[in-house]
Amino acid sequence: MYNRCTLVEFRGVWIASVYNIDWPKTLDNTEAQKQEFIEILDKLQSLNINAIFVQVRPTSDALYKSYINPWSKYLTGEQGKYPGYDPLQFMIEETHKRDMEFHAWLNPYRITTQGTDLNELAPNNPARIKPEWVLEFNNALFYDPENPEVIEYVAITVYEIIKKYDVDGIHFDDYFYPYDYPLPEGEVANNRREAVNNLIRTIYKVIKSTKPSVQFGVSPYGVWKNKSSDLIGSESNSLESYYDLYMDTLTWIDEHIVDYIAPQIYWSTDNNDINYEVMVSWWNDVVKDSGVRLYIGQNINDLDIASEIYKQIEINREYEYVSGNILFSASDIMNDNDNIVMQLKEAYNCKAILPTKFNDN
Repeated sequence: MYNRCTLVEFRGVWIASVYNIDWPKTLDNTEAQKQEFIEILDKLQSLNINAIFVQVRPTSDALYKSYINPWSKYLTGEQGKYPGYDPLQFMIEETHKRDMEFHAWLNPYRITTQGTDLNELAPNNPARIKPEWVLEFNNALFYDPENPEVIEYVAITVYEIIKKYDVDGIHFDDYFYPYDYPLPEGEVANNRREAVNNLIRTIYKVIKSTKPSVQFGVSPYGVWKNKSSDLIGSESNSLESYYDLYMDTLTWIDEHIVDYIAPQIYWSTDNNDINYEVMVSWWNDVVKDSGVRLYIGQNINDLDIASEIYKQIEINREYEYVSGNILFSASDIMNDNDNIVMQLKEAYNCKAILPTKFNDN
């Protein structure tokens, strides 16, 4: 191992609220939640991490004061219950104090992770008010991506956040159509992909017409298509987001309707079916000359990946169009999963300028 000071580099961490994975661990306790978050931020700051992605809308709800979505149950244990403060405002202030970027992470379509009874949702939950927007699959509920009113609702949700809060970015992960959602006879897959494309186009327009400085990006599943399906696909043997999740990621890049793309390359360097460096190289070529920044998503919850995260970060730095990375997730750093802290100290041995701030100068 050797130390290298990278002056311009994005270093992000996902902080998941769904299932209370990362934060908050304590329910219905304002001071405990604030202290938990401060401890996470202080740890990340000590490692020279410069951006966080907090899941502020995990399940058609809100970790902020909203006129559209109910308060999240992951704050108090009960959807719709006021937690005693505005978590998003608090988190943004604490993050910016440390000169770090704050990205608001939203799940656009997910309503429940388990359960299909709309009456269990808060009375002001849009899914309960507009049941015609809702689809049911695998004992869970999600919004119909092909419904134009759903796209408008998600756009208004984003508009509310960027108007009321000083966020640096709006972020979607890879949950669009659910995994394995069947395509009924007569339904065309391209319609699904275009519905998702329309959502991305709409969100980008809303952000850039309201507050252009706010970044918009998506973290898709790491494989677009395998080469066996399409000659421009990657040398991989995996689920394909284009066919299996109806995500037309390359169109988003070609149309520049995202500011960055953060593919979840959740594999190790010795994986024969989906090799880490092979995938980084493929995405590097995809974004070349597009103007869309590339951040690599890495799953440090996986011990095989956690054990070689220093190596993976060094690989990222070898590729011209890789601007940084995002780690999933904060708990693995707090718990020092497989010596992750020491590796990050080595990899991030000095502070880095965020690419966005560098471009502004």
